[in-house]
Amino acid sequence: MTKYAIFLGCTIPARQPNYELSARKTLEKLGVELVDLDDLTCCCPPPIQSINLESSQTIAAYNICLAEEAGLDIVALCNGCFESLAMANAALKKDKELKAHINEVLAKVGKEFKGTIEVKHFLQVLLDDIGLEKIKESVVKPLSSLKVAPFYGCHSLRPSKLLQFDDPERPQIFENLLEALGAQPLEYRNKLKCCGGLLKGISDDTALSLAREKLANTSKAGADCISTLCPFCFVALDIGQIQVKSKFNEVYDMPILHYSELIALALGVDPNELALRSHKVKADKVLEKIA
Repeated sequence: MTKYAIFLGCTIPARQPNYELSARKTLEKLGVELVDLDDLTCCCPPPIQSINLESSQTIAAYNICLAEEAGLDIVALCNGCFESLAMANAALKKDKELKAHINEVLAKVGKEFKGTIEVKHFLQVLLDDIGLEKIKESVVKPLSSLKVAPFYGCHSLRPSKLLQFDDPERPQIFENLLEALGAQPLEYRNKLKCCGGLLKGISDDTALSLAREKLANTSKAGADCISTLCPFCFVALDIGQIQVKSKFNEVYDMPILHYSELIALALGVDPNELALRSHKVKADKVLEKIA
């Protein structure tokens, strides 16, 4: 059985039990064992990198050290966590001087980065370790009636040379994994444009404008739902619809579902086990189409 250390980050345990539940149930059904490591901390996400890159790399490396000690690669659900950990892992493996400097800091807490593991995004584990064919064979409730607008978010694709997730201009991994469930992935205007999630609290008007544009473009394309990979994107588009309604008097009623939720449903997991009640925009329309 394939085994990974799961990295949940901060936002998922605090605000999105639906993401964690669906990912755990999905990977269990597909033969992946997840290990919860003690003492994992914040990944030091992209905003922290722009303030103090060295601190961000050191804290990311600390988390990686815990996985190295357990002899396990890491699977990250959050795009920001994936980017932070994967970037630090790649940079420290490549730059011996940086590695030595960061290890001087880590030595103060009894840790040493060795560069012996990999950091993968949830989708990479599905594609690389399980494969499209096994996923197709495991589907018991095909999503053939669903038109899904896939939204990658920013931090899964860039910086592309370090993350090596997919082509940053024409990615296909998400679309391929939706098609494996029988769903129809949709193209829509400004598909790769930011949702505004990380601008909340800095420029709320800009953040809401970006979310509103994403909702308008996916609606025009005829989407039954938007599927996300990132907890910040989920919040921006789910709760964002309440804010758009209040400010602009526009109602989209667009369900937002993480890919992990869609695949869990396709694999036959009972919707009542997925904490879908935590969604602000109810997923009832999607569940009716699947049923």
